[in-house]
Amino acid sequence: MQQIIKKIFESLDKLLWFYAAPVVFPMETRYRCILENLVPPDPMSQFHLRRGSPEEEFPDLCRNFTWMGRILTPAMYRRQFDRCTPSGVMFDDVIRLGIEEPGEWCGPVTVGCLAGDAQSYILFCDFFDRIIEAYHEHKVTSKTPESDSNYDNLKGGDDLDRSFAVYCEVSVTRAVEDFCFPSHCSRGERRHLLSLARRALQKLEAELPGQLFLLEELSRQQQAEMKAASPTSLQLRCGVARDWPDARAVWLSQDGRLVIWVNIDDHLRLVSHRDDANVAEAFKRVFINLQKLEDHYRALKHPFIWKQQLGWVTSSPADVGTGLKVSIHLKLQLLPQHKRLPDVLTRLKICMEKTESPEVYSVRNIATFGQTEVELTQLVVDGVKLLIAMEKRLQASADIHELLPSHK
Repeated sequence: MQQIIKKIFESLDKLLWFYAAPVVFPMETRYRCILENLVPPDPMSQFHLRRGSPEEEFPDLCRNFTWMGRILTPAMYRRQFDRCTPSGVMFDDVIRLGIEEPGEWCGPVTVGCLAGDAQSYILFCDFFDRIIEAYHEHKVTSKTPESDSNYDNLKGGDDLDRSFAVYCEVSVTRAVEDFCFPSHCSRGERRHLLSLARRALQKLEAELPGQLFLLEELSRQQQAEMKAASPTSLQLRCGVARDWPDARAVWLSQDGRLVIWVNIDDHLRLVSHRDDANVAEAFKRVFINLQKLEDHYRALKHPFIWKQQLGWVTSSPADVGTGLKVSIHLKLQLLPQHKRLPDVLTRLKICMEKTESPEVYSVRNIATFGQTEVELTQLVVDGVKLLIAMEKRLQASADIHELLPSHK
């Protein structure tokens, strides 16, 4: 009798979902109206998957060092288990990246997940919002993120010491409305995205001369020169590089200062690089042309994807908000070995990685959410100037204690 009563209550619990989200999932309250409209016509009911219960299917996260591995619980997994977006994205599709690449305990913490489409951020919001808050160290609220891409507001991005700053790169990622993200899109969708990009870029070429190159027509050396080399094994395993290089392309401006990737790791990625480390000019080049592309895509009835609580969204929660990455290469001899460097980088909210060139390190922002485009770029520029000042002090056999930044 007790088992029968237990089953009745379990059934009632599932039925109640159609009317109100449980109190124990506060992340979902802001999307409640949308979720209640999504869930009744459950796409999962159309599938006949041979899988066990949520308890039987819960992944082994004992040695998983991603944010997904830290945040996902059996209760949360059970909550998302039977959900599926209209385009067929299941929760197991979302966490596949972190299962395939669990990370290392001593390395940088990655998000460990990918959205299959824009709807994933809403349907699995209780999971994604926690991932975004942990990675970007900024609370997700109902407030619309602020935006500022006015390059005139950037200070000091054109005066870095060339003895140390040898290269810079500014990139921004965008996803196109009405299409699944790379890990889930079909061949037809990918080819349609390429067709849209071709039409939009033809309009851009009226003001900025350039040429679109299909990857399948380029040699490996040419792909490497355009920084669109062969996909990694991880990209292949998680589905981002399916059917490579079908419908993948690179647009290159005539002066070589702007590169636009199409269907490489996301729908669109604009990259501007400079050998004189002039971040201000690279930032300006990217955002002037991004605005033009945005207008062209909107005219084609396929605007870039924007969510009120998150800003610009793409396949990775590591890129939501602005989609902006600013990288500056520095020649450093002594600072990389200093014991206080990890603490300095943490306080500055930037990261530093070794490049292939000897004694050259790439310094870039980690977060893309919670600050404007100008603020994120300023964060990197100011951080780089401080690292250069520290290197000079060390080369002069002086102490860097008084240069240590306070916690931001």
